Amino acid sequence: MEQFKKIKIEMLSQGNAETIANDWHYEGVYSFYDMTEDPEDFEEIISPDLRGDRYFQVVNDDELTGYFCIEPLSARKAEIGLGLKPDLTGQGLGLSFLKLIEHFVLQHQKYQTLVLSVVAFNERAIKVYIKAGYVKVGTEMVASNNSEYEFILMEKNVSRQVDEMNH
Repeated sequence: MEQFKKIKIEMLSQGNAETIANDWHYEGVYSFYDMTEDPEDFEEIISPDLRGDRYFQVVNDDELTGYFCIEPLSARKAEIGLGLKPDLTGQGLGLSFLKLIEHFVLQHQKYQTLVLSVVAFNERAIKVYIKAGYVKVGTEMVASNNSEYEFILMEKNVSRQVDEMNH
């Protein structure tokens, strides 16, 4: 995680939520992830009430580098969603960023399984998730960005990681 030397993970501030929602624009097909493309996602990230205590910012050396959210599905399972700052994508930082998030989540919660879903055309992210140990458990069609897209559902058993962190 040498790319992320002076990392702080904290609750997503309103100012950074608005920056992500309004100013983060991804290139090409990845513009799918622009918050302005999906009114529901946009509204959730900019509204403190809708965000609740589930959204976190990743700040590296005082610069906002990414964010993630945690959605508990049960006492043992949570879904994570994440976003890396657009100008940091495609540089091989995804795996370190994901491991940083997993470490944070597992330090603060005792989940045994982490779940994520990724739009099927995002091969770049899928490769990162597979490298990190996630396995495909299914697909679903999801209404998003004024259309329907196939999403791949992936899971990772992290209970072993939790055990290792506690010893």
